[in-house]
Amino acid sequence: MDTALRQIIDRVRDSAERRAPLRIRGGGTKDFHGLALRGELLDTRALTGIVSYEPSELVVTVRAGTPLAELEAVLAEQGQCLPFEPPHFGPGATVGGMVAAGLSGPARASVGAVRDYLLGVVLLNGRAELLTFGGQVMKNVAGYDVSRLMAGAWGTLGLLTEASLKVLPGAPGEATLRFECSQADALRRLHAWGGQPLPLNASCWVEDADVGQLYVRLRGAVAAVDAACRSMGGTRLDNATVAPDWLACRDQTLPWFAARRARPGQALWRLSLPATAPVLALPAVGASPLIEWHGALRWVQAPLEQGDALREAARAVGGGASLFIADGADGSTATGQIDLKSAALAQIHARLKHAFDPAGIFNPGRLAPQW
Repeated sequence: MDTALRQIIDRVRDSAERRAPLRIRGGGTKDFHGLALRGELLDTRALTGIVSYEPSELVVTVRAGTPLAELEAVLAEQGQCLPFEPPHFGPGATVGGMVAAGLSGPARASVGAVRDYLLGVVLLNGRAELLTFGGQVMKNVAGYDVSRLMAGAWGTLGLLTEASLKVLPGAPGEATLRFECSQADALRRLHAWGGQPLPLNASCWVEDADVGQLYVRLRGAVAAVDAACRSMGGTRLDNATVAPDWLACRDQTLPWFAARRARPGQALWRLSLPATAPVLALPAVGASPLIEWHGALRWVQAPLEQGDALREAARAVGGGASLFIADGADGSTATGQIDLKSAALAQIHARLKHAFDPAGIFNPGRLAPQW
């Protein structure tokens, strides 16, 4: 056991004995999300480095404080990638933060989420015990798949020290098509294409100067991508030119997201819906939604007081809405909160929290006031 890990274990043990809250932090690029952060800062960036990487096995094990950009660069040298395109939201994003947040980028609807690629973790629980779950192979689950439980837990169940991830080769063929169309027409097209054998990878509909634009990215075999371009129509864009735009979509730096910050009182809401959901009757807001994941993810800019109306609109079509970034949110003023759909689900979360962190020291209040 190295010095950095030993020091963190001692810190957690001391905090548990004192019942002193700890605020787990890697690069801090996602501090804007969740409720207001509190507790003594516990920095994980000393836990850095790739433990093992077998390109032929498509598996990498990496320490939690490793910069996400560093891992992606190593994978790219071997022509491989994290296909779910985890958002960075800044230059300091870490692997541990990627897993803890459980957020995925534009390709999520086609390739799966972070948790689908998480093979195993090493976790420090609230008793200062170092626990290993899962492993480094794809068929390693016997009993409860605890490692995947950590994806999206936001550090409330424990401190991740290592993660083993499945990676994939980059696709040999890629193309982005652009269509000028309304929101309703974009959803209709995406729904129709979803029932066809097309190499759909990502999509984004956004309104620019009152003109709706649908962007669809195709990835797969070169022949399959070329055939899809011919059958789908639209305008084929240069890959090198459009690549920065997909990165901007992933990290929410597109002009649509930047415009919200120029309008005081506007929060960013995340609506997770069935991909076949129609255009929603939303409250009057400052901008039309930005739509990803073939219709399943819709970003909406609206004031906090319209939250109930947004949640009701999402629930009416079988989905949910949650506050992603509050107006003016930063690491100390964030007010986002997950939307637990039932009291039973809330009890399950509370029991898990108590089992892994009986003293309640890890990221208290990050997801809900009582945790």
